[in-house]
Amino acid sequence: MGLLHSVQGGNTLATIVELSQLLANRQITSRQLVEQALAAIKDPYGEGPRTFLSVHESEALAAADRVDAQRRDGASLHALAGIPISIKDLFDEVGFTTLGGSRVLVGTPAATRNSTVVERLRKAGAVIIGRTNLVEFAYSGLGLNPHYGTPKNAFDRTTGRIPGGSSSGAAISVTDGMAAGAIVAILPDRSASRQP
Repeated sequence: MGLLHSVQGGNTLATIVELSQLLANRQITSRQLVEQALAAIKDPYGEGPRTFLSVHESEALAAADRVDAQRRDGASLHALAGIPISIKDLFDEVGFTTLGGSRVLVGTPAATRNSTVVERLRKAGAVIIGRTNLVEFAYSGLGLNPHYGTPKNAFDRTTGRIPGGSSSGAAISVTDGMAAGAIVAILPDRSASRQP
């Protein structure tokens, strides 16, 4: 099992608290976590291409290296520092076009400022690994996306069950070890996002 899996072993995912403690105790590095997440995203038999609309490989590795250097220098860091996190593609992130799972917004200008949640994650030192797929404009609870593909449910890939929730990519990014956590949105006027 990889580093994103629990220290207790098995297929249990490690919690962000467990990973944060391992990082703080210098038993693992942020770079190791990010490299493992990137390997899971790139797995040719995995769900990466249907899970992520964009992957921030070079930015994530650089952010991980910065956090690791700060930790080596004895800096007091936030619990999220160095943890790979995926962002649902509904949240603005400087330099990226927020597509909302749609092709309609392709070619529109990139965001010029971060959404509040992205800004807070960056200040905490979290490593944003990429932007996840979702139901077009988060307007369904099924998890389907005809434009970018639909990631398969982690519990039944053989029959290709749908992941459910508008945050389908976010959920699969965590269950498949492509991120330790995911930022999703639960909007009262739409179907609620949920894990598979």
